[in-house]
Amino acid sequence: MREYTIVLEYEGANWSAYSPDVPGCGVTGETRLEAIQNMKAALEDYLAYRLESGLPIPEPGQRTATVRVAA
Repeated sequence: MREYTIVLEYEGANWSAYSPDVPGCGVTGETRLEAIQNMKAALEDYLAYRLESGLPIPEPGQRTATVRVAA
């Protein structure tokens, strides 16, 4: 089991998601939850394809943090 960081962005009409550890693998969804679910499925499909093709699996490495700033 691997744990990948994903980035979620609201685009005004829908949500998008991608993983900095897996370039080129991105999805959209009408809701935040749908984007997360779509990203999970996309990552699983992408990693299965790489395994079947004998290609290396990208290692998770990205981490995130939030900071509060005075505005």
